[in-house]
Amino acid sequence: MVAYEHLVDRRPNVSADELLAGFRPSERFGEVSFDTYRPDPSQPSQQQAVDALKNFGTAINSGSGRSSGGGFFSKLFGGGASAPAVKNGIYLDGGFGVGKTHLLASLWHMVEGPKAFGTFVEYTNFVGAMSFHKTVEALSSYKLVCIDEFELDDPGDTVLMSRLMRELSDAGVKLAATSNTLPGSLGEGRFAAADFKREIQVLADQFEVLRVDGEDFRHRGLPAAPAPVDNAQLEAAVESRFGGLGTVSVDNFSDLINHLSQVHPSRYRQLVQGLDAIAWKDVTTITEQSVALRFVVLADRLYDKDLPIISSGVPFDQVFTEEMMAGGYQKKYFRAVSRLTALAREGLGE
Repeated sequence: MVAYEHLVDRRPNVSADELLAGFRPSERFGEVSFDTYRPDPSQPSQQQAVDALKNFGTAINSGSGRSSGGGFFSKLFGGGASAPAVKNGIYLDGGFGVGKTHLLASLWHMVEGPKAFGTFVEYTNFVGAMSFHKTVEALSSYKLVCIDEFELDDPGDTVLMSRLMRELSDAGVKLAATSNTLPGSLGEGRFAAADFKREIQVLADQFEVLRVDGEDFRHRGLPAAPAPVDNAQLEAAVESRFGGLGTVSVDNFSDLINHLSQVHPSRYRQLVQGLDAIAWKDVTTITEQSVALRFVVLADRLYDKDLPIISSGVPFDQVFTEEMMAGGYQKKYFRAVSRLTALAREGLGE
């Protein structure tokens, strides 16, 4: 028997320990490894990334990953007087869909001891919820901090993450990140990045960049979103498709969007905890940037949990305005549309 709930009725209270416990790969990457990654033979950089990350993980596990000299990167690049300065982290640069998150999660699974895995937004949200000092205190004892989808959205994020990465690095924490943008180009198109060149350079100096080549899904175009169901048919569609599941949240989209402003994004993971499916009535195009960015965080958490969606209203390829899809945050919006489309196809059994 299906049980119906409403996301708008949920106001999760989450402790610092519970938030920290959530810094692990999502269910989609809960059991991946370097052995389950399939490098494209036509893209040698993919195998090179696997080899480099394996060596990095081995160095951390052996304890040599915390040394300040003669460590992993000097060995990787040949050692000796001509070897580059040892960096404290690896930065995987590449387009969408080339397996960067799989590789990052594989490194996390390989490394022994205390470690964290989260998206860039989850870390900034954690700082916002817990304070900078408590974040540094909590993460400084970790062996490895993995940051997926690294990107700078505004000047505050730039200063914050520059300082956080520096302090963690000084504490001996190893760093690994993925992004679609080279470290020195972070923030371009979003704010006056040139005014924060020093902070961006501090970030870039923490990492050795590894390029992961492959076909970027943006070059293939986004898949067409499935047609939503009619409002009059939504209830029957939910019962027909999700009737055998445990718990389904059903909400008016406008109510949900308003509710997201009342729940800190660091708690969105707990907001959707225990659900098996999602139903939204009257999905409309979001016109405010701040609202859209919060919704992107929710879309990521729904995708992490692989929660199928049935909805009425506009299709998900129209949930953001054309200006948003062409603006400085387009990478976030492309990712959200792609993920919501996949969940909608699953919701309709396609």
